Amino acid sequence: MKSKTLLLPLLSLTLFLTCNKSEVIDHQAMEQELLEVHKLARKYHVEKMVNEFVSQLSDKHISVNRGKMSKLQREKKTNQVQQYFDSVEFEKWDDIEPPIIRFSDDYSMAYTIVNKEVVLTYTNENNENIRESTLFSWVAIYTKQNGVWKTDCVASTNQESVTSVIN
Repeated sequence: MKSKTLLLPLLSLTLFLTCNKSEVIDHQAMEQELLEVHKLARKYHVEKMVNEFVSQLSDKHISVNRGKMSKLQREKKTNQVQQYFDSVEFEKWDDIEPPIIRFSDDYSMAYTIVNKEVVLTYTNENNENIRESTLFSWVAIYTKQNGVWKTDCVASTNQESVTSVIN
């Protein structure tokens, strides 16, 4: 009888510990994964890698910019990014400071806060070559989908751009 009375609490404790055992998450490794996604976004801009850039976006991606919300289908988003990349040359797309990274408690979602300087050139409607320098800040929200971080939403703002005509 004594062994049965000891067995029940032991089984209960084992069940409790097994059910509450959570996966140990390596916070630094998760941060490095998101930093790599962030670095790839820069590469994809500077090297104009449209499909690679769009592949970082979730199927439900939402963009918030200049007071507007945009939820484009992947094909339309790809065309939009292609037109943008075709119309500009990036001189700079660099962080002013390291991104701030935060995770949900279960590490299934994360966000980054980015402060970046973008310098680009383009030809305007008067056929003038323009150099534009802008300071941007944004929040990017990520979800982990099949082991890969995907950008679900970006809410962006920028300071006034400085533009000049160049030869």
